[in-house]
Amino acid sequence: MDKKVKVRFPPSPTGYCHVGTARMAVLNFLFAKKHGGSIVFRSEDTDRERSTKEFEEDIVRELKWLGITWDEFYRTTEMAERHGEAMRSLADADKAYTSSEESKKDPGKMVEVVRLRNPGTTITFTDIIRGDITFDTTELGDFVIGRSIDDPLYHLAVVVDDAADGITHIIRGEDHISNTPRQILIQEALGYPRPLYAHFPLHLAADRAKLSKRKGDVAVRSYREKGYLPEALFNYLAMLGWTPPSEREIMTKEEMIAEFDLHDLHKSAAVFDLEKLRWFNRQYLERKTPESFALYAAPALKEALAKRDLPYHEETSHKIMPLIRERTHTAEDIATMVKAGDLDFFFKHPSLDIRLIPEKKSTATEAHTHLQKTLERLADIPEGEWSAERVKQAIWGYATEMGRGAVLWPLRYALSGAEKSSDPFTIAAAIGKATTRERITHAIDVLRRI
Repeated sequence: MDKKVKVRFPPSPTGYCHVGTARMAVLNFLFAKKHGGSIVFRSEDTDRERSTKEFEEDIVRELKWLGITWDEFYRTTEMAERHGEAMRSLADADKAYTSSEESKKDPGKMVEVVRLRNPGTTITFTDIIRGDITFDTTELGDFVIGRSIDDPLYHLAVVVDDAADGITHIIRGEDHISNTPRQILIQEALGYPRPLYAHFPLHLAADRAKLSKRKGDVAVRSYREKGYLPEALFNYLAMLGWTPPSEREIMTKEEMIAEFDLHDLHKSAAVFDLEKLRWFNRQYLERKTPESFALYAAPALKEALAKRDLPYHEETSHKIMPLIRERTHTAEDIATMVKAGDLDFFFKHPSLDIRLIPEKKSTATEAHTHLQKTLERLADIPEGEWSAERVKQAIWGYATEMGRGAVLWPLRYALSGAEKSSDPFTIAAAIGKATTRERITHAIDVLRRI
């Protein structure tokens, strides 16, 4: 490329940063970085009624969270002077004119608008993704480019800003294809150079229906709050509608930049699959060290336990992190585990049903005997050596001799109070020697009531 690449993010601050905005930013970011170019973040706040500072701050915050950077930032309304100059130059050259018309929003009220004189030419532009696209602009008529001579609308403002910023490539969704002929007519009227265009297909829900909030078209902040990692979401958004030459899915940002090429973007709609996104997040979680995963999971565990009025024990939580990690795709899964009661027995003494303590083929008397023998064997393990492996070593021989189901079922139930749970060795290691002996003793006392 002869000219240094320069692209722009032009989100409208009329809502929170959603995945469509993030995907557009990701693709522009990868392209600019691949070619050593620069990026302009332009907040397109021309919709004065709906644009808010809150939405703008959210878009900036979430894109930064994703690891996306830019070189310049400004708001469209801050450039009103250059927009006005362009509008007046068009009017002075008789390429635009003012017209008094009835307001569409307020019927019966007359308003002044500025219209571009449309020469009615046929326009062909080459789209990097789609090839040549041709429009007969006659059907557009003399379209409105301003509310007044000093109050331009989006199409004129964006053309003026792109030219002033030296934008070389406009990478955006296919929903903007219909805007392109209008913008090219304005470019030609102002004598501006034409940038290169690349319109990528929008993404759909997994059932190929239009995205909705229920199917994944939600704010980026909601994914962050659910525990998705920024690098996982960035990676997934990059792969939506793009197959890198290496055909790998999990890639670092640097690896994506090295392989990125607009020509490799698919021409058909990408599918936003929440289960696939969860898989991406799982891959990144698996790459975390035990310490890093604990830092990720502990806040979600603590919050979920508090909602159920369960005590949070840091030592116990640390011990069960490997168990939690096996079942976690996002932090939301941790909340689900706690809500379902799957982890209750790690944090509080279980309630026991006397009928469930013995294994189905055993009697209460036999279960009582096995628990008593287990208690005696566990007493010999020094406090400092207490672990799942040492607990298993202490019991395994006896369980093998007397029947593993007959010995291990009452032990596991005594510790968990659940018909389905982790193995008794894992539970014992997590809750500690004293609590393990206390729960076994309690089960023995319950059996004595028969």
